[in-house]
Amino acid sequence: MSLTPSQMLELGTPAPAFALPEPATGNTVSLDDFAGAPLVVAFICNHCPYVVRIKQGLRDFARDYAERGVGFVAINANDVANYPDDSPEKMIADAQRFEYPFPYLFDEAQSVAAAYRAACTPDLFLFDAGHKLVYRGQFDGARPGNDVPVTGADLRAAADALLSGAPVSAEQTPSVGCSIKWKAGNAPAYISAA
Repeated sequence: MSLTPSQMLELGTPAPAFALPEPATGNTVSLDDFAGAPLVVAFICNHCPYVVRIKQGLRDFARDYAERGVGFVAINANDVANYPDDSPEKMIADAQRFEYPFPYLFDEAQSVAAAYRAACTPDLFLFDAGHKLVYRGQFDGARPGNDVPVTGADLRAAADALLSGAPVSAEQTPSVGCSIKWKAGNAPAYISAA
């Protein structure tokens, strides 16, 4: 299993706009739905073992921080023709199984993933209330096959600093995981050049 690291988008970058379908409800969810609030955008999928390892932790983070005014949205951008375990139907089942308290959206065109320079699953981005990037990196040190507990320590530390008005540390560890499964000919230049 080869590891793909996150691209570490430049801090301060404005959140790229999105408007994507949520298979579980049929609703379209957009960046504007989170106006004026901090927001986590998480690129995940159903089958990646790096995501599977932290799914409950992501759910718990989203629940805990929703109470503190932080929005959370997850996006699956994988090519479902070649990776049917990530199909919208299976996204619905996954969201129900793990009781996701956040929208789980499908980026079929993969354009939102490309706009965020997402590279792996999980790939996590925390934006402030003005939707400027303050954190991008790992959830915590838990990986398939290690004994590190899933706590969300890295993302929680960034969110806690943001909410307290303290600066978010620029010392951030890239996330690693499975590569986003790009459609043939669809991998963005930042992936092709890697």
